[in-house]
Amino acid sequence: MKAGSGTLIINIMSEGKAESYEGVYQCTARNERGAAISNNIVVRPSRSPLWTKEKLEPITLRNGQSLVLPCRPPIGLPPAIIFWMDNSFQRLPQSERVSQGLNGDLYFSNVLPEDTREDYICYARFNHTQTIQQKQPISVKVLSVDELNDTIAANLSDTEFYGAKSSRERPPTFLTPEGSKSTKEELRGNVLSLECIAEGLPTPIIYWTKEDGILPPNRTFYRNFKKTLQITQVSEADSGNYQCIAKNTLGTIHHTISVTVKAAPYWIMAPQNLVLSPGENGTLICSANGDPKPRINWLMNGVPIEITPDDPSRKIDGDIIIFSNVQERSSAVYQCNASNEYGYLLANAFVNVLAEPPRILTPENTLYQVIANRPAMLDCAFFGSPLPTIEWFKGAKGSALHEDIYVLHENGTLEIPVAQKDSTGTYTCVARNKLGMAKNEVHLEVKDPTRIIKQPEYAVVQRGSTVSFECKVKHDHTLVPTVTWLKDNNELPNDERFSVDGDQLVVTDVGDHDSGTYTCVANTTLDMVSASAVLSVVAPTPTPAPIYDVPNPPFDLELTDQQDKSVQLSWTPGDDNNSPITKFIIEYEDAMHEAGLWHHQAEVSGTQTTAELKLSPFVNYSFRVLAVNSIGRSLPSEASEQYLTKAAEPDNNPTAVEGLGSEPDNLVITWKPLNGFESNGPGLQYKVSWRQKDGDDEWTSVVVANVSKYIVSGTPTFVPYLIKVQALNDVGFAPEPAVVLGHSGEDLPMVAPGNVHVNVVNSTLAEVHWDPVPLKSIRGHLQGYRIYYWKASQRNRRHLEKKILTFQGSKTHGMLPGLEPFSHYTLNVRVVNGKGEGPASPDRVFHTPEGVPSAPSSLKIVNPTLDSLTLEWDPPSHPNGILTEYTLKYQPINSTHELGPLVDLKIPANKTRWTLKNLNFSTRYKFYLSAHTAAGLGSQITEEAMTTVDEAMASRQVDIATQGWFIGLMCAVALLILILLIVCFIRRNKGGKYPVKEKEDAHADPEIQPMKEDDGTFGEYSDAEDHKPLKKGSRTPSDRTVKKEDSDDSLVDYGEGVNGQFNEDGSFIGQYSGKKEKEPAEGNESSEAPSPVNAMNSFV
Repeated sequence: MKAGSGTLIINIMSEGKAESYEGVYQCTARNERGAAISNNIVVRPSRSPLWTKEKLEPITLRNGQSLVLPCRPPIGLPPAIIFWMDNSFQRLPQSERVSQGLNGDLYFSNVLPEDTREDYICYARFNHTQTIQQKQPISVKVLSVDELNDTIAANLSDTEFYGAKSSRERPPTFLTPEGSKSTKEELRGNVLSLECIAEGLPTPIIYWTKEDGILPPNRTFYRNFKKTLQITQVSEADSGNYQCIAKNTLGTIHHTISVTVKAAPYWIMAPQNLVLSPGENGTLICSANGDPKPRINWLMNGVPIEITPDDPSRKIDGDIIIFSNVQERSSAVYQCNASNEYGYLLANAFVNVLAEPPRILTPENTLYQVIANRPAMLDCAFFGSPLPTIEWFKGAKGSALHEDIYVLHENGTLEIPVAQKDSTGTYTCVARNKLGMAKNEVHLEVKDPTRIIKQPEYAVVQRGSTVSFECKVKHDHTLVPTVTWLKDNNELPNDERFSVDGDQLVVTDVGDHDSGTYTCVANTTLDMVSASAVLSVVAPTPTPAPIYDVPNPPFDLELTDQQDKSVQLSWTPGDDNNSPITKFIIEYEDAMHEAGLWHHQAEVSGTQTTAELKLSPFVNYSFRVLAVNSIGRSLPSEASEQYLTKAAEPDNNPTAVEGLGSEPDNLVITWKPLNGFESNGPGLQYKVSWRQKDGDDEWTSVVVANVSKYIVSGTPTFVPYLIKVQALNDVGFAPEPAVVLGHSGEDLPMVAPGNVHVNVVNSTLAEVHWDPVPLKSIRGHLQGYRIYYWKASQRNRRHLEKKILTFQGSKTHGMLPGLEPFSHYTLNVRVVNGKGEGPASPDRVFHTPEGVPSAPSSLKIVNPTLDSLTLEWDPPSHPNGILTEYTLKYQPINSTHELGPLVDLKIPANKTRWTLKNLNFSTRYKFYLSAHTAAGLGSQITEEAMTTVDEAMASRQVDIATQGWFIGLMCAVALLILILLIVCFIRRNKGGKYPVKEKEDAHADPEIQPMKEDDGTFGEYSDAEDHKPLKKGSRTPSDRTVKKEDSDDSLVDYGEGVNGQFNEDGSFIGQYSGKKEKEPAEGNESSEAPSPVNAMNSFV
């Protein structure tokens, strides 16, 4: 035994053989309170036995055969490490074809002639004894095809010789493991190693899969050219069937390894020491798991608990010992043993029954120093039985500190999460139990943080010049900082060119090797800060022009004169970058309620560096400052230290207070809550008060949490209420709130409007009147009145299309527009409130008078002859009354689109077909048809058609057009036009200008002037009704009906056909003449086809 300890030392060098100390050892420590025992310690000497003598015959085999060289090392302790080498102690190369198995054997999937050698040697290394044992060398000879044939020829006759391939290619087979299935068992937490080695030609490749699962990606590893699969830290979830697959070009084989993961015992909950006072209760829990499930055995002071004296305060229930009403004699050390076939666990737990008044173990008057805005931990280590309760106090007469601002840990430590300067002071820890009380004072000092208020700045300097970096440090006056300079995070070079002068690092005669990052590090006993700048060394350049930019951020922010509702902020301006600072903007952050969100606080002129700031209660303020010049704003400064103002009662009450019912028997009071900034203190709540406006009831009040709604149930329907909502917190109430008028919930109106009557204004408009509904019957806010009306239909009375018109407010009449003439209508009126509609008034029926009809539905011309046309039409789709007659108007249209005299006919209402006779042959007519009711003439429909051509006249006209004199005249005109074009072209090339339009305006063509109607001649054709001028070039279809939107786009349309002419100066007459230009055709229109006959008629 080692003196002064329980350590047992065995010196096998001087005290006999190691084998004599082999065995199981256990340590027991005992005193008057009990005995504790250690785990079993097994001592075994290491062994490195020699290989047994054996005679190894040389191995001869054909090229391509498989081979296994056994190793079979001696069993040592611990097991040997196996490897194969040659006589020169060089490791034998391994590959997918040749590899060593987990058992140490060397496997060849197929041999090659180069595998021939006489020194395959297996070595076993025993690390514990630092010895290496060697097996006898194995000789292997691989016969090639030629060697094999020579051997056959020398030893055998009439034997078939081998061809080029001495060994046939073959699919894979497994060398290890054997068969198609095998099993493997591994312990939880170990490394699972699975091996598959196959032979075949070509060399097989190995793949691994897990049935019904995937291999764990972070714990799976492949060894030995994927012939070995390893999974680390195996658990029960890794049990299952693993499949290795060997594959080459000739086939595939599978082997399934069924893996079972067992587990030696492991703790779920080990027993813990108990300290109990007399009469208390407690439990020891010993919870362990394993596979198989471990057995739990309890011992007391190293002795099985079954043979220890009975203790009435102790009850054993499996893996739990329950103590009740313990006494001091119950003190003991209990051992829990959890074991199964794979191992065991042992844990000691001391049950100490004692009665001790509190003792505080932390030294008195301990001084703690922390940096502001960091956590402060004040220790109060204690002991006592029963377990003492801990309270903390600040100052001589302070109240107990609670967990709204502080954190009280179970070990007695007091944590101040964000220590402020006002946290400085004396703190008292008090420990109490039923046997007494103890207290201890500690002291806390909160120091200002060390800050670098002037950081080194990025510098670009020329070679050979001098550069300086400034590092100005501000620190608590009671702390002494140490400033160190680093270059690229290492010490400065030992070079006289580097010197530190106060706050500055100066580097003279700068060279390229001086480029890098320079860091200023300021250390105190409590904190450390650093700042870096990069130095770039460049070749000399001309002096650059001054740079104008936004200011650098202000720095060195400091809070002074801290009052409940005000504080003074001071700062140091940054560089103005050649543009004077015009103003400073101060912003604040409320870290308690809106962390990360900055708000505008104040603005001061650019000459000020201090500002008196007004503050709100219960806000954890931080401030930052931005500088502004003519270029723009600077980046914000670093945030100031935090300042928490004291709590106060709220200054304001919630806004947007409303009282509206969601049901007929409730009142929903809503408001916009105060935000955290407006709460002014912790515990924000609202006092909600209400009473009926017209009653004598007292105010009913309720205090609710920080919500935005309260529902009053059981109220009368739609009764006015007076409402007020007042804010309060833990400090007090806000000022008296304003009173708001609200109403309880609405219900549907009970009464329909009365005395409904209708005045028909005209055929499409009616006026409705009604008497208002009494306000009490409305039972809600009057929204207006709603009229439902529909047209009576004899055909379908089930599906009536009802229309709705709503009139806002208290109107008692309204107009119904858009009615259909000559129709029967029904209507009723309902009152509307916020809940919905009331009952309908009795239906009222009214009739609209006749109106003018719409145009006939269709009009077409059929059966055209030389002197007659037949018209067919359909009556109007909306007659709007009783039809009395039709009016038909028509007029002829000549070839120049001019209209002739208008003829007017009256046709009985029962007619839908009419034939017009005695018309001119080959003449186009335009027709206008409209219907009449008693209300007057309706809209008209138009159509055009043409009588047929007299064939004899047409033939004569064609004969004239084919006469020689006519052809000669046309040729002369064409020749004249050609000459005019040539002259025009020549003069235009000479730059001449021809104001064609002015000439034509001055010498108007008399042919284009409209003829007077009183001369009996045709006037210019125009259609005032539908603006549908006839379109030249369109043709009448073979059925003599007119197609809509039919258009033949031809040169005639634009004056380039038979009728095209040129003026004397070569301009185109049709383009500038006063004739009406042809517009796109609409409706059922047509025009006669151009022909030489028509051209002749126009010419003469």
